[in-house]
Amino acid sequence: MTAAQGYGSSEDEALVSLCKKGDTDAFEELVRRHQKKMLNTAYRMTANYEDACEIVQDAFVAAYKALPRFEERSRFSTWLYTIVLNQTRNHLKKGSTAGQRREFSLDEPMTTEDGFIRPEPASSGPSVLETLEQREVQAQVQKCISGLDADFREVLVLRDIQGFAYDEICSLLSLADGTVKSRLFRARESVKNCLKKLLGRR
Repeated sequence: MTAAQGYGSSEDEALVSLCKKGDTDAFEELVRRHQKKMLNTAYRMTANYEDACEIVQDAFVAAYKALPRFEERSRFSTWLYTIVLNQTRNHLKKGSTAGQRREFSLDEPMTTEDGFIRPEPASSGPSVLETLEQREVQAQVQKCISGLDADFREVLVLRDIQGFAYDEICSLLSLADGTVKSRLFRARESVKNCLKKLLGRR
């Protein structure tokens, strides 16, 4: 049994230390621990499974190359989310997903070639998403989310879908607390107004 296998339930910090010593099995364990959440995030941002897979693969390659410079001032997962978000932004800027986004349910597990990726629990705070219980509305919700600018979409995804706390989002996006809350408010209002138009509500 390798050292990495012996750390199957260990903290990321221990695995990172092994990686820095050249243990490739340790990095494979980090990938195993985090790939589903990273894929879920990329998929929520792009609504395209193939694009999300490419983004996450590129992100892990970038993380592996940059790992020797990782100073562990933040959690490994936070650092990795930052890389995934940056890769997603670059991907969206290229316009590779324009016109190709697929609608998906915000409540049901996503079916992929590797099985199911269940959505992260939503935040306990007030959210326009929490009031949308009818399945026929969910596709319209995704249309509205996809219509948001990337800066607003990522805040909404991180808070209302992935369930991150405000301070975590601030760290991930390098934004002030007020900026995060402002973008989230505007994103929620945009989704709400979009739904009113799509569903004919007043």
